[in-house]
Amino acid sequence: MGYLELDLTLSDEAKAMQETVKKFAMEVMRPVGIKLDKMDPEAVIAKDSPLWDVIRTSRELGIHKRGIPKAFGGLLEDMDPKAGPLMAEMMGYGDAGLTISLGVSGFPMTFAMMSPEAELQDLVRAYCEDTKGEIIGCWAITEPDHGSDWILGTNPKFDDPRCAPSVRAVLKGDEYIITGQKSAWVSNGTIATHACLHVCLDPSKGMQGGGLAVIPLDLPGIRRGKPLDKIGQRALNQGEIFFDEVKLPKKYMIITDGAMMSAVAKMILTNANGGMGQVFVGLAQAAFDEALKYAKERIQGGVPIFEHKNIKLQLFNMFIKIEAARAFARRMSAYNQAMAPNGSAAHAIASKVLSTNTAFEVANEAISIFGGVGLTKEYLIEKLFRDARAAMIEDGENNALSLSGAEDLI
Repeated sequence: MGYLELDLTLSDEAKAMQETVKKFAMEVMRPVGIKLDKMDPEAVIAKDSPLWDVIRTSRELGIHKRGIPKAFGGLLEDMDPKAGPLMAEMMGYGDAGLTISLGVSGFPMTFAMMSPEAELQDLVRAYCEDTKGEIIGCWAITEPDHGSDWILGTNPKFDDPRCAPSVRAVLKGDEYIITGQKSAWVSNGTIATHACLHVCLDPSKGMQGGGLAVIPLDLPGIRRGKPLDKIGQRALNQGEIFFDEVKLPKKYMIITDGAMMSAVAKMILTNANGGMGQVFVGLAQAAFDEALKYAKERIQGGVPIFEHKNIKLQLFNMFIKIEAARAFARRMSAYNQAMAPNGSAAHAIASKVLSTNTAFEVANEAISIFGGVGLTKEYLIEKLFRDARAAMIEDGENNALSLSGAEDLI
């Protein structure tokens, strides 16, 4: 990763963590991500897939524990606040799809910690202790008929019953009966053991009538679809989850108040998009480094193409965009950590949009520098291009996200 670190205040701890994650990203994530990219989606999640090596190694390094308090076996209080963005950038540099898979795995634990129930708190502790990848979470929010609705639905005005979520939870005695379908875009959807599940509790309130459950995915009535076959981030498993009269004990429904759920959804949106902003700075840097390396090696006109002025200008404009996105992502992260749990949703969204757009634009320019060979599987850049394009839709299509963020400007 060939950038000059401008933050001269980084602690030795943050630097050491960055180096540890750099080794993991380049020696494990990058080569495995390339292998998984070429595999059928079913093979990606097979028992003998190298995907599980990535998951196990990340667990052994304790990466999954960094956002969990020490009371549950995590490392949160011991983490330098500046280490998080450095780690996210580095992992995004290694493989963005795998980074998202590893990150979303802890989503259910965030909300299990909110419960006073010993069973749910013990789940978090078991997750922290898990070094084999036996407990994997997913974020079950998107539905076939409700994609961007979830993004725009954080606005209290989004209360039209016609926009009510499709997955319904009805309380009967001490159980919720859950029916409906989550779409093929659920990250970790076909490999997860537990889900952070967004449901509709009151259809009359539209998107304002939601709730949130932590649900074990081995309950009767739950089944999975096939893993999704897509052009980018192919190392990231995604797939449908179906709920057919699933009986969920009442204690697993963490949030039942619609107003509270809207506030929590805004918090989730802020954290998820803030993370995306950091991860895709890493991918943009990877695309830039590939282009710069190739420009120094490729000879045209008797000299390396880096010596041609148009290539120099292209590379420097790419450099400017990356540094701007990096600076904003880190500044946003610092503020939102200090102001947790709410932070600034508008700035998190802006960071996600800026970084993913930058990653795509830089990868696109890099392919131009590579020329025809940039379109072949021989070079990493075509994979980075596909991975970057997926990010502009992931966790909220960028235009829909921008509309949501704009509401906070009023």
